[in-house]
Amino acid sequence: MREFLVELMTAFPDGMDQAEIDRLRAAEAVRAGELTAAGHLVRLWRPVGEMRSIGLWRAADEAELHEKVLGTLPLHPFMTAHVTAVASHPNDPGGPGKAGPES
Repeated sequence: MREFLVELMTAFPDGMDQAEIDRLRAAEAVRAGELTAAGHLVRLWRPVGEMRSIGLWRAADEAELHEKVLGTLPLHPFMTAHVTAVASHPNDPGGPGKAGPES
């Protein structure tokens, strides 16, 4: 599978019912767990003080990422995604065959 850095920004329409927002966020947490178990969601961060997320995701290709992974998120209709395909760097200290800080 290929890896992608994905920045997600969620914006709800003005006047959207808070109970519906809460329901969608709860469903989003469940789906994120499923995508983690399936190997698609690897890491997820929130920049301090901001309401956006940055994640490391895996999929066969960008089409699968959009259609079968991100497209299955309950908040997807309210999201804007910026996707960057990434590959290993030869100097990555945690790359394949290298001892990382947890070794």
